Amino acid sequence: MTRAGDLPRRICRLEDRAEIGELVARYCLGLDDRDLARMTELFTPDAVVRSSDRVMHAAGLRAVVAMFRGRFAVLGPSNRFTHDRNVQFEDDDPDAASGIVLAHAEMNRRGQMLAAIRYADRYRRLEGRWRIAERVIVLLLRPDRRVLGRTRAGACRPDARLTTRRARPTGPRVDGWRADHGP
Repeated sequence: MTRAGDLPRRICRLEDRAEIGELVARYCLGLDDRDLARMTELFTPDAVVRSSDRVMHAAGLRAVVAMFRGRFAVLGPSNRFTHDRNVQFEDDDPDAASGIVLAHAEMNRRGQMLAAIRYADRYRRLEGRWRIAERVIVLLLRPDRRVLGRTRAGACRPDARLTTRRARPTGPRVDGWRADHGP
């Protein structure tokens, strides 16, 4: 299966896999930092971002950025973590790949929230850099209506203590985030 003649191709795939991992990390940092300029560097011009529950849908880079701007306006501070990812490369196109990213987000908007997330992605290399061409956001565990105000009935609910807690956010992380990004 591994031949010496395949070594350059295998090294290229390892480099591609590492760059896609960095792309995923930059996405999380861009969301957590509310950095719209960074977000424009992550997606292809014809990118599609949507949620599996059909609450979010944007086609084209401008629409994707506008969607995130709208999300930033209603969500409080967040800290995203990625876990495992599975990237598959297209055999017939060296500039195309797809993958699944396992993640979770810790948020604070009128109390603590936790969301378990899977991103189903298609990636494309443009101008020598990997970018997200399509992202489907699958929320496996998410806050209930009282906390987010935007989810639908029947959603999977995290532990009730997490979604109904009304503790006032305190501490340097939340205060620092508010100073940088507003209420």
